[in-house]
Amino acid sequence: MRRIHLGFAVPVAVLALVAAGCTSETSAGSSAATSSGGEKAQLTVAQTVDFYGWDPSNQPGYQGWAAEAVWDQLCKTDANGKAVPDIADKFEITNGNKTFKAHLREGQKFSDGTPVDSAAVKASFEFVEKNGGATNDYKGITIDTPDPNSVSITWPDPQGPVMDNKACNPKIVPAAVLAAKKFDQPVGSGPYVLDAAASTTGSVYTFTKNENHWNAKNYPYKKLVIKVITSDTAAVSALKTGQIDAVLVQQASLNEVQASGQKVIKFQGQTTRLLLTDHLGKVLKPIGNLKVRQAINMVFDKAAMAKSLYQGNAEPTPQVFRKGTDAYIKDMPDPYPYDVEKAKSLMAEAGYASGFTLELPTMTGQNFETLMPYVSQQLAKINIKVKQVPLTGANAIADLLSGKYPVVLWQLGNLGNSALQIYIESTPKGWWDLEHQPDATVDGLWSKITTATDPAESAKLQQQINQYQVDQAWFAPMVYNGTNFAYNASKVAIPTESDQEALVPKLRDFR
Repeated sequence: MRRIHLGFAVPVAVLALVAAGCTSETSAGSSAATSSGGEKAQLTVAQTVDFYGWDPSNQPGYQGWAAEAVWDQLCKTDANGKAVPDIADKFEITNGNKTFKAHLREGQKFSDGTPVDSAAVKASFEFVEKNGGATNDYKGITIDTPDPNSVSITWPDPQGPVMDNKACNPKIVPAAVLAAKKFDQPVGSGPYVLDAAASTTGSVYTFTKNENHWNAKNYPYKKLVIKVITSDTAAVSALKTGQIDAVLVQQASLNEVQASGQKVIKFQGQTTRLLLTDHLGKVLKPIGNLKVRQAINMVFDKAAMAKSLYQGNAEPTPQVFRKGTDAYIKDMPDPYPYDVEKAKSLMAEAGYASGFTLELPTMTGQNFETLMPYVSQQLAKINIKVKQVPLTGANAIADLLSGKYPVVLWQLGNLGNSALQIYIESTPKGWWDLEHQPDATVDGLWSKITTATDPAESAKLQQQINQYQVDQAWFAPMVYNGTNFAYNASKVAIPTESDQEALVPKLRDFR
């Protein structure tokens, strides 16, 4: 989302709004107080970007705490992308990696009082088949509901290591709500229920605990408050003064936050990169030339970026996969070391010595204020003129993923399940493969991955895709970097890290 994951991982950005002072809830106490029953009274977290309404098919996975609060899923994924129970207490993958069979917990209800049953699951999967940014994930599925607590979802082709994620992503919503497409308020079976009277869109969202949730004990707060604070300065101030319990902070504020006694989790789940997705040059002809893509790779001084732009809290990298995952190639040499003169030579050999204009979309809250000036400066050295295109509002993500922009600069999260990352970024159905262009080599290797039964064989195939992408310069990876999640350890504990993108804690991680 990363990652923009519209069924999953997606960092989104909209209008800058500072939450402090917007409603009576904004200065409320945080989780220090406890209720008479021993539960903590309130968790107050800030998100650095707002989300864009209550359509269940259009939700961010990155800082997606509101969606986690109100909706359950058939299953959830752990830090390695493996399915773990949610509304389904039992499940299995059968039929040659094509079918996901699940049994639903009995007695669950939605916030409108209707039962959580197989009809709702069926409607929810059929909804994401036609709506949202992950429709390709569900094309051609068939769904059987032999009884109210059993469901079987079958894909036309083997899904292999991405089956868990596809089965777990859709938010489960009553069929009638989806049919009406009335999403002014969320209806779900999640651990919390939206308190609309205490919420202000774009500013603060308040939730009360659903005591009847099947896993209520895992959500210890009676009340959840999510504030939208897009200014890093305002977020740090709110954390230091106790107005919030936790928030993402930028690298420049890290020393100040730590000096004030806050605890920081340093997630290392991102690679800053340019995605050069128009491999065939159908949208922007020069990007279809391998030498141009190689030249783009060679104009970025990765070591200098890590030292200066990221203040030493980053590491140069020639590949996009996270260390330790199946696709990661240990000790890979950098085939495109920083060399502006060589890059100029490659541009000349490709017939583009005079360069071209490149539109790069930008959003607030994505560190573009730091990155874009450097990227523009370096590309100008090979006569590539960057034209920045601001994307805002509810359609920002859709615009970003529309294919209009064949090159995108992003700090994209790297998944614990590298096969899923390949699917998302490098196959025609993947939403980060922006132009959805086929490639015989990658598509052939991917087909083998989806049917592989030996993990070692799957890892070998994934590394072959990784090496091929590096050779073909499908990306311009720059540095491994991460996010800094700060929290008040006297009020909050975060003993687990369940996000497979390794970007922020999930709501279920807060204690």
